[in-house]
Amino acid sequence: MPAPGPIVEIMSTELTTESDYVRRFIFEQRPVRGHWVHLQRAWRELRAHSAYPPPVRALLGEAVAAAVLLAATLKFRGTLTLQLQGSGAVNLLVAQCTHDFRLRAVARFDEERVAQLQIPAAAAGAFRALVGSDGRFTVTVEADEKSSYQGIVPLSGDSMSASLEAYFASSEQLPTRVLLAADDTRVAGLLLQKLPAAGEGQWSDPAAAWQEAERGMERLAPWELLGAPLEPLLLRGFPGQDLRLFRGAAVRFECRCSTGRVAGVLRALGEGEMRDILREQGAVTVTCEFCHRPYRFDSIDIEALFTDSPPPGDTPALH
Repeated sequence: MPAPGPIVEIMSTELTTESDYVRRFIFEQRPVRGHWVHLQRAWRELRAHSAYPPPVRALLGEAVAAAVLLAATLKFRGTLTLQLQGSGAVNLLVAQCTHDFRLRAVARFDEERVAQLQIPAAAAGAFRALVGSDGRFTVTVEADEKSSYQGIVPLSGDSMSASLEAYFASSEQLPTRVLLAADDTRVAGLLLQKLPAAGEGQWSDPAAAWQEAERGMERLAPWELLGAPLEPLLLRGFPGQDLRLFRGAAVRFECRCSTGRVAGVLRALGEGEMRDILREQGAVTVTCEFCHRPYRFDSIDIEALFTDSPPPGDTPALH
């Protein structure tokens, strides 16, 4: 086995932890690039008001890691949405990540069907058992300049990683390998990608370089991503390679719901419907489907919505 090659690292003095960051790396003199993500605090905050069964939680965590890795590979300003729709107990997963790595995510599932499956979160076949035999994988990019892009592929293979690889092969025409992992406290992902063919003239044997990189990914198990720091992980997977690591970008949970946005939705529903709800329930309560934060509007707040008064501030929001 060749001796481990050097890792030339471009570090930022602001980085004090290996978690809640996404980092890019390249193989020197080879047409291969990669991205790595590891989350703890953001993952915990994302689920602060949600209770997902372990298999659903693990699948959602993998979707979160996939969304961050996807956003890291693109140059855009706006929001990337990864959506998985299936025919199984989990019928919808949505993970959103902005260009500056603010993320949120949600899963919709049938609790009884999930309980009946009785499968460990990391068991072989858990992916298909949860999402079913039919479904699709959709990636939508909405840029600030109002342009958008959407790629849709069928769910492929027996894992979230396989579906993401199929997306890149079909929509981006880029050979890609992906490892994803999630547990109750951590989310991690590693993505390796062959650079576009336009740059292959500068490489002596790009096909062989990519095959060697793929073998490196095969040396790593998904669960290793959860605990190992990035540098030892790369040295174990790609011994003898010269790798350059770049500064990490912080990843954080941030839901974009607000009292003002909820007020706008209630206004659109109309004064009559709001007054009907007030008579029946005494207040109008709306819960964000992403962060499960409740917004409560009493009769005074509703009255203000349909007058010239400014919309209520943040005070009606309850945790």
